[in-house]
Amino acid sequence: MDLPHLLWNAVPPWAAVVFFAVDLVIRLLALGTIPHNRRPSAAWGWLLVIFFFPILGGLVFLVLGRADLPQARKDKQREAAGLVDAHGPGTGDREVQEMPDRLAETVRLNQHHGAFPVAGGHRIEILDDYDTALAAMAEGIRGARRYVHFQFYIAVADASTEPVIAALEAARARGVTVRVLVDHLGAAGYPGYKELVRRLEAAGIDWRRMLPVRPWRGQYQRPDLRNHRKILVLDGTVAFTGSQNVIDRSYNKKKNQRQGLQWIGLMTRIQGPAVGHLDAVFATDWYCETDDMILDTDQRVPGTGPAPDADPPGELVCQVLPSGPGLGQESNLQLFNHLFATARRRITVCSPYFVPEDSMYNSLRTAVARGVEVELYMGETSNHVLTHHAQRSFYEQLIRDGIRIHLYQAPWVLHAKFVLIDADTAVVGSSNMDIRSFVLDHEVNLLVAGEQFVDRMDEVVAGYREHSHELRLADWLARPWYQKYADNTARLTSALQ
Repeated sequence: MDLPHLLWNAVPPWAAVVFFAVDLVIRLLALGTIPHNRRPSAAWGWLLVIFFFPILGGLVFLVLGRADLPQARKDKQREAAGLVDAHGPGTGDREVQEMPDRLAETVRLNQHHGAFPVAGGHRIEILDDYDTALAAMAEGIRGARRYVHFQFYIAVADASTEPVIAALEAARARGVTVRVLVDHLGAAGYPGYKELVRRLEAAGIDWRRMLPVRPWRGQYQRPDLRNHRKILVLDGTVAFTGSQNVIDRSYNKKKNQRQGLQWIGLMTRIQGPAVGHLDAVFATDWYCETDDMILDTDQRVPGTGPAPDADPPGELVCQVLPSGPGLGQESNLQLFNHLFATARRRITVCSPYFVPEDSMYNSLRTAVARGVEVELYMGETSNHVLTHHAQRSFYEQLIRDGIRIHLYQAPWVLHAKFVLIDADTAVVGSSNMDIRSFVLDHEVNLLVAGEQFVDRMDEVVAGYREHSHELRLADWLARPWYQKYADNTARLTSALQ
């Protein structure tokens, strides 16, 4: 008698009955509960997992199946948002009235989902070189006189980030208020994180973990609900935000170093009213982690910008777009779909993780049918295997629909995140083009209106194009069968949320 029969015969009859009863109950409960207020594709994804692995899948769903923050956390976010509205910058009604109808509609859509008022008078510098961006942030911190607000999904102490970390320590030593937020699970797994914590503590810098997962201390929420924002605010006059973390461009993992992986990021240096709005995002997250709402003595959100009669630093129009659990659900998805639907000439998307939700895919293919040129820029390689294969599973459809795909050559990992629409509209920031960024992660983006800015972004795109190759359908269809199998299998996970 073979081993499976021996094992089966060793199981008591009552245990087999209990096992099958539990299995059946889990499946029936899943059918009646998982589809509740969940898009059908996500519901089918979870049901597939549970029907294949009822007990294990059920346990995973209990841990990861609710894309929501604890009620206490959401209450704090709402309270902080109320304080920001009461003491923060004024509305941007004048700017909206002066904008073209298409952009005015976009601005109103964003404000409906919790974005800040649009404002003019911005100067925005694009930092598309990794080391230059770190150097610029370090220089800004060294020049701070009142306070430094530092918030990054990943931040560590290593040779590349030494100028930034040393600048934080020096700022605290000369009496500048330094506040630091670092995502707990996002940063904790990278070499250099413990050294960063040690140095922050030794310097007396006030710092907190964002969304900590430490049940033994009463700190817990769904583990993959992360704060993915990258914000640095200096004295309320200058801010940095974008896609780049504060870590060596190899991300310090031995596997990455063996493969020669090098990240390419994109940051912006901002002057103008958006600095205060980004500071308000920081203040909200700081309050959620500390119960301390940061307000200036004049009861304004710190860094709400220069006095009303000050000369504006630039001419660009900008809107700050925070998103995440507890705010307008899928606000970024709705923004991008609206931009794709209203584009008239071209759509350029750059994202390291492009796994389009059904409505986004249809918006892009419809744009092509209307005569809009659509181009995607993504990396040929990635450090997230499952997401990368899920992304690859869409390539054939996208190419057949007339969407051009440019893959940045390995071993570089293209990590910039932006969308360009026609000649005058851009969205840059931290959000990827996948359901994780739309539903699970706290993100912050900038909507920028102005041909000057888009022209500069087009220069960045031209540089990416020089180091990319356009994917052709015949070449893609000729890839090995095992890659196709991996792509198709990973696609099944793309809807889980």
